[in-house]
Amino acid sequence: MDDVALAAGVSRALVSLVFRDSPKVGSERRQRVLEAAKQLGYRPNAIARDLATGRSRTIGVLLNDLHNPFFAGVYDGVETAAGELGLRLVLTVSRQRDAGEHAAIETMLEQRVDGMVLASPRLEADLILDAAAFTPVVVVGREVLGPNCDSVMTDEPAGADLVLRHLHALGHRSVTHVDGGRGAGAVARRHGVIAAAAAMGMAPPDVIPGDFTESAGVAAGRRLLARPSLPTAIFAANDLVAIGIMATLEEAGVRVPDDVSLVGFDNTSLAGLRHVELTTVDQSCPEMGHRAMDLLRQRSDGTHDEPTVLLATPTLVIRRSTSTPRGT
Repeated sequence: MDDVALAAGVSRALVSLVFRDSPKVGSERRQRVLEAAKQLGYRPNAIARDLATGRSRTIGVLLNDLHNPFFAGVYDGVETAAGELGLRLVLTVSRQRDAGEHAAIETMLEQRVDGMVLASPRLEADLILDAAAFTPVVVVGREVLGPNCDSVMTDEPAGADLVLRHLHALGHRSVTHVDGGRGAGAVARRHGVIAAAAAMGMAPPDVIPGDFTESAGVAAGRRLLARPSLPTAIFAANDLVAIGIMATLEEAGVRVPDDVSLVGFDNTSLAGLRHVELTTVDQSCPEMGHRAMDLLRQRSDGTHDEPTVLLATPTLVIRRSTSTPRGT
């Protein structure tokens, strides 16, 4: 930095201001500093700066599963917000394993991140709150509240209610729900299906155990095909599960939606593909990622210190995978 200051004919303090993008520096002197830095091949030492300020300006992000487009949507929102705030991101992936999540969180803490966004973690809440004792944490897709820890999630029961109302209006009087297992939001979705069915006078839902994976959808599809008869409508825990069910049924000659209506959850990029056209609940994944970053910013600014849960309002995107029951 001293060399850049000497070459540009300015003070070392002014060079520091330029590389902190301070508005206090005029355009002519800013250009001189940048040109001198370019000629000398200078790059600011981020590690030294972090040690001096006590902040890394880095946010850790944990994604549960890279195979699920839901997480790409959340990360898109996080990345956009980080760019607006001038923050760097450290990305980790747990592969749906508790041990992987724990290791990822420890790695981010070791790197002294200024905050963490955990997308649909499966770890026990106490372990997440332990991490929040060292740096602010926002959990996306699941409610975990405590000191220094906030949550951003979809109103899961409202999403389930939208699905059941749509199916009921089409003429379906019962629904099979393929559950999301330990996935974040799965329990709330299952309870929402049961409550919505009761409120509309539909038969109690048939719940099939599952997980938030395509393979769980394949397994559920095979299980349904082994039964004497198929349901008229299936509500899958997420889009990946729905796609697994769709592929399995159609391979067996069962047509969606002519024979069975099918609904997913998440409105991922897969749901809109021409050969899929899946009716699904949109929970605005990028918006949740952006709002998570906004909560971290408020924690950093000192404008927010109470545990908070932000609920995103879901909407139903109706495509070709749902229709009136066969024979009506």
